[in-house]
Amino acid sequence: MNSNNPIIDNIANPHELERMYREEPDAFKKSFTYAWEQNSNSPVLGVWYQRLYFQDKIRTEKAPLLQKDFITMGILAILAGITTRILFHYVDDNTIAPINIVFGILLFMAIYFVTNHVPNKKVLYTLASSFLISGIFLNLLPVELTDSIILVYIHLPIFLWVVVGLAFTGNEHGRGSTRLAYLKFNGEFAILYACMAISGMLLTGLTMQLFKFVGMDISEFYFENVVIFGAAALALVAVYLVSRNLKLAKNIAPYIAKIFSPLVLVTLLVYLITVMVVGKNPFLDRDFLLSFNGVLLAVLAVTIFSITESGKDEKKTISDYMNVALIILALIIDSVALSAIVFRLSSYGISPNRLAVLGVNILIWANLVVIMLSYLRFLQNKTGPLAIQDAVTKYLPVYGLWAAFVTFTFPLFFN
Repeated sequence: MNSNNPIIDNIANPHELERMYREEPDAFKKSFTYAWEQNSNSPVLGVWYQRLYFQDKIRTEKAPLLQKDFITMGILAILAGITTRILFHYVDDNTIAPINIVFGILLFMAIYFVTNHVPNKKVLYTLASSFLISGIFLNLLPVELTDSIILVYIHLPIFLWVVVGLAFTGNEHGRGSTRLAYLKFNGEFAILYACMAISGMLLTGLTMQLFKFVGMDISEFYFENVVIFGAAALALVAVYLVSRNLKLAKNIAPYIAKIFSPLVLVTLLVYLITVMVVGKNPFLDRDFLLSFNGVLLAVLAVTIFSITESGKDEKKTISDYMNVALIILALIIDSVALSAIVFRLSSYGISPNRLAVLGVNILIWANLVVIMLSYLRFLQNKTGPLAIQDAVTKYLPVYGLWAAFVTFTFPLFFN
């Protein structure tokens, strides 16, 4: 044995090799290089070689692809920033509606997904026509804030979000697993983008203050030419990082889901008790009914986020029971909201706002029922967690179709 090399000395002692690696991985790698050169036929060292350098080999093999992805992201990020800045100029002049700015981000996100995994022509034509028709239709509408046009401004981003989901899933848009991956992507994207946005705000504040020290106010120029451009470009950077399996967002997302579910549950219980004590009536108070629906959407979002981050573990956890409790409360809220909307329709007549809220509440109620039934079967050991996730993902196109219906028909029916 070579007493100068601890790895060769302990080549027959796997426990000691593992201890050495865990205590000083860098020193272990240095010693391993010499040991491998002297004993490249050793099966033990062969296993260690793959363990130490497997990821390095993958990165080396994927280097050209990584470079291509990075260049694609850089080009699309710059184009997204420039497009958003141009759109903002026309928005500032009241030439076009402010909601046009979503095209400067969502369009290039869709292009990024398509360039990485080119789908078939049917999907490509659907994507292109969806963005083109949406852009033309939106800008044919008058730039005014009537009820039906406000509904377009609310529902168009939802429709385009589903269209971006089609670009993400590509040829596998019918599979629940790929739709689930898109939902997970959105959660991780939101976390990462929020972190970068906070950093950007700190940089903006520092920059403003530095220029104020020399007597210059650059706030308007900086916002119009740096903040707007950067906000759009950062979206593409976040898409790239999440797509490249950045561990930060992926590691944080499950913990956020586990923390927020009980917090939202407790907050919602306190809120509902307070509502009953105060005596607020969603049947008569329009603003309260809107806030009630806002709470419902928030609960639905948290529940779906928690389900998508729960993984495929067959074992029941406290998070599953939290999700069930959240779904039950959401169903109660939605049932009250539906009753209030029907009451207002029968009392005050049909309006675009009431029809839109009625439609989305019916969709959410049906979605919650399907998720609830899947969860009950899971808790009774009749199905696995995949059935719950399928109950969530199969509703994505339904929301997209409803958003498209409101966007493209309400301005025609309600002038």
